[in-house]
Amino acid sequence: MKEKLQRLNDYEWLLPKESRQGMNVDCKLIANQTIYDLMEEDAISQLSNVAMLPGVMKPVIALPDAHIGYGLPMGAVGAFDEEEGVISSGCTGFDINCGVRMIKTNLTREDVIKKALELTDELFYKVPCGVGSKGKLRVNESQLNDILVSGAKWALDNEYAVPADLKHMEEEGCMEGADPSAVSPMAKKRGSPQLGTLGAGNHYLEVQYVDDIHDEKTSKTFGIKEKNQVVIMLHCGSRGFGHEVASNYLKIHGQAAKKYNIKLPDQQLVCAPTTSKEGQDYFKAMKCAVNYAFCNRTVMTKWVREAFEKVFSQEWEKMEMDVIYDVCHNICKLEEHIVDGEKKRLYVHRKGATRALPAGHPLVPSAYSDVGQPVLIGGSMGTSSYVLVGKEKASETFFSSCHGAGRAMSRNAAISKFMKADIKGELARKGITSRATSKEVMAEEAPLAYKDVDAVIDSVDRAGISVKVARLKPIGVIKG
Repeated sequence: MKEKLQRLNDYEWLLPKESRQGMNVDCKLIANQTIYDLMEEDAISQLSNVAMLPGVMKPVIALPDAHIGYGLPMGAVGAFDEEEGVISSGCTGFDINCGVRMIKTNLTREDVIKKALELTDELFYKVPCGVGSKGKLRVNESQLNDILVSGAKWALDNEYAVPADLKHMEEEGCMEGADPSAVSPMAKKRGSPQLGTLGAGNHYLEVQYVDDIHDEKTSKTFGIKEKNQVVIMLHCGSRGFGHEVASNYLKIHGQAAKKYNIKLPDQQLVCAPTTSKEGQDYFKAMKCAVNYAFCNRTVMTKWVREAFEKVFSQEWEKMEMDVIYDVCHNICKLEEHIVDGEKKRLYVHRKGATRALPAGHPLVPSAYSDVGQPVLIGGSMGTSSYVLVGKEKASETFFSSCHGAGRAMSRNAAISKFMKADIKGELARKGITSRATSKEVMAEEAPLAYKDVDAVIDSVDRAGISVKVARLKPIGVIKG
């Protein structure tokens, strides 16, 4: 299918619906030539599969960090009509609301470098991480149900947050309409001990500094005032709770696809009609996982603040540690979009994709209304990360942008290739302090296991869907 992509310009490629029998709509790829050359043939085929589903809206989008995923590529967007479409657990992803939060400080790189080892050790101690990790926080079933319904509001009510934290979160930290009764007992059992934990895989906690500022007005609006300012980037999701929700509904949606006679081009695209009980039950359960993840990142923010308070105790009274923004990946939302000049309500699945709203959009926090929504893009371990801002051109991607660098090789391939490499030593030689639960984690997350984040950012920036505000580089890295 890749050879059927038609170049629209240097940063956009079209896969017309005529490219394959059964496609209902076109697909589009956002990529510069470097990224296009790396794009997997099978990822483009997966896009075309999604274009065959009922009620799909044009176009199905692959962003420059796209790579083969479960059903829908990771780094892609699929939108479906509110009445005639489907909702798919596979198109949302397993780690529901895996997202990124950025916290600003008024410390400088020089302040932190002197205490980098102490700070990294303290963060590693304060924030539980790793496969199956359990948190310091224990919640009973009643409390967990409250978290699933209220998200970060629970953290605020229980003194794990301040009001300003929620104002700078997507959905203000809570998706309305979550229903714990749509969630299995096993999901709750897995989620109960993991609140306030980082997890493993590509999840991370990084202490970073501002290396370059591309848009001074927007960066200052976001609270990024100057080069060498220190920020914290936290990447995590709904942990075992979200994974169990996804796994449960993949089975339910498999049965629903047969029940409603939905022709599936790929069995991984199991789904249910948007108006069906199976579809709406998933939507309610997914919102529970979204809210769990919002609360999870908010609780971890308290641990992060405590670590900074201990290490920088002398500076703490004048310390600023405010949330810049908290964005979601792996999520499905019912949104209004313009399609062929007509306003429609759509179920938008963003899988490994970030919402990117322009200036003036009603869902942008009031503090950022004049510039647009912060788009937070993490790079691979030890490389650059970016702050971007949403632009009006993103209306062509259902107001979506990329979410990271995107894998260039599988986890197993990375472990095989880099297990004997001294990743920790390589980072240290770059002046980056790192802590991880195992050498295997460092290998599977090695920088060369990912695409060049600068090429990914160049693609969305030049395509105009989200543009560069600031580039960040790491001082300390915590991996699960």
